[in-house]
Amino acid sequence: MNIISSRLLRSSGLVTFGISTRQGGVSPEPLRMNLSFNVGDAKENVEQNRYLFAQALGFEVDRLAIPMQIHSNVVKRADIPGSYSSCDGLVTDVPDVYLCVSVADCIPIFLMDVDQKAAAAIHAGWRGTAARISESGVEMLVDEFRCRPERMVAFVGPGAGKCCYSVGEDVATKFSQEFVREERGKIYVDLKAANVSQLLDMGLSREMIEVSPYCTIDERNLLHSYRRDGARSGRMMGVIGLKTDPVR
Repeated sequence: MNIISSRLLRSSGLVTFGISTRQGGVSPEPLRMNLSFNVGDAKENVEQNRYLFAQALGFEVDRLAIPMQIHSNVVKRADIPGSYSSCDGLVTDVPDVYLCVSVADCIPIFLMDVDQKAAAAIHAGWRGTAARISESGVEMLVDEFRCRPERMVAFVGPGAGKCCYSVGEDVATKFSQEFVREERGKIYVDLKAANVSQLLDMGLSREMIEVSPYCTIDERNLLHSYRRDGARSGRMMGVIGLKTDPVR
């Protein structure tokens, strides 16, 4: 099984972190390592895939805190595992609660405050990015746990890249021109850069923001992509959880 990690989050010693890929799993092609119950996959396949993913990272599946994503900028506090309705981000300072997001082109973003020992998981599609959900995630960490942005670490994970993410003019107009380019009659938006800009605006330092180079649309063998595969696409899951006994 191939799991995407983060150098910055791993080096902190404070969290368990990983993002699944297409590789591994028990689901039939093309779903393979699919972790969503909402794409027509058999329930027992998804349960087994989630078990394998959790086992590889070293936590129990019933410790997941799962946002019921609606492409918003709503971020909620998660003190216990379970489902959280109508939101696209979760924050916690409770060890052994594993915040997750489900993605297949949208940008998964993970935050951690190294002093207050709090974490966030954020799902940022174009709607959430335009509504500045990364800012909402930082604000929640500050408001709920007295975190300081300058002490936060961020990982902007794999998602639709500026190389491939073409949009209509109606979507492009929702973003600053610095994140938009036109080429051969198509318009492309850089969602990763837009979210990095929001994190910088909130006071995070650039050297503490790690950005995955992977584009989900381009990485056919490694990553799921709804934009590329449509109804044949599975979903990946990104998870961050505070360790009960952190190693520094």
